[in-house]
Amino acid sequence: MVPPGASPHTYEPTPGQMRALAKTPPLYLAVGSGIEFEDAWMKRLTPPVNPPDMQVVDTSAGITLLRTDMDTATADETIRDDPHVWLSPANARIIARNIADAYIAYAPNDAAYFEAQFVAYDQKLARLDEEITETFSETDKKTVLVYHPAWRYYADRYGLVLTSVEEDGKEPSPASLQTIIASADEAGIPAIFTSPESPTRNAEAIADEIGGSVVYISPLAENYTENLVQVTDAFRTWAV
Repeated sequence: MVPPGASPHTYEPTPGQMRALAKTPPLYLAVGSGIEFEDAWMKRLTPPVNPPDMQVVDTSAGITLLRTDMDTATADETIRDDPHVWLSPANARIIARNIADAYIAYAPNDAAYFEAQFVAYDQKLARLDEEITETFSETDKKTVLVYHPAWRYYADRYGLVLTSVEEDGKEPSPASLQTIIASADEAGIPAIFTSPESPTRNAEAIADEIGGSVVYISPLAENYTENLVQVTDAFRTWAV
């Protein structure tokens, strides 16, 4: 539903997408982790608005969700779960299992095919998880500066320390921003990681302040495993 280059935090489906959805097979695979697109649109994408027999599958079922930063929330703000569950290969294995089970339930005559596809991809994800674990077990450099806090599940899995510019998806206050810049400068952090799906002007300004570079990593790249290999290499290269 969210096309390449768009952000699932802000995207709104087109009228054409809504019409097409009404004609699709009645199976909707939801991220299920609280991503803003689904929070805002699920009631309009699924029954009773769309096919009444549509099945909605929560592909995040079984994943332990991380909370957003409770220290930065004000008294009138709701503490949310971090929705970026797919960025840990361990979580991706759970998601893939949930998707395979959904397809098997939907088309049981093809169960053997779907199970074989799952097993092959699960093995690929397991190898990726082992390779990333090994990469970060061989270095003490694990602190990185990110603009948008999308990579907490990845960091939690592999022991990275993330400093995020945005606070629960919101721009920081001027005082917080200056603190982040000063800390990054003092630590000798050489780069800020940002997403090509997000505005880059502020990240470029921060890079100028710390005398560093802007490094682009996407949480939404089409080739999942290849992208995480590249992200791992970038984190290993630029971490302090």
